[in-house]
Amino acid sequence: MPCCVMGLVAVGVPRIALLFVWLSGYGARAFDSTLWPVLGFFFLPCTTCAYAVALNETGGVQGWGLALVIVGVLLDISSTGGAAQGGRRAAGRHGTGANGPR
Repeated sequence: MPCCVMGLVAVGVPRIALLFVWLSGYGARAFDSTLWPVLGFFFLPCTTCAYAVALNETGGVQGWGLALVIVGVLLDISSTGGAAQGGRRAAGRHGTGANGPR
């Protein structure tokens, strides 16, 4: 049950979930240094959480662990792409864009 709750939190609020993963010691078992989790916190939070779960629960990044990491990458890409799309819509709505004011 705690893994399901952590999974739901990770999809909804990945950076907070990553912080909980790290503070609980779950992330420390997956990463040898603090460099990768810190970079993951800023750039790929869903992928970093998925990688920690893959290493701790499935024993590595193969099979279901690989599928989990791929889902994490797709979530990170979709959240970044959605934010960029929203920015383009807002720029078009306010009359500013690549061609300048209307």
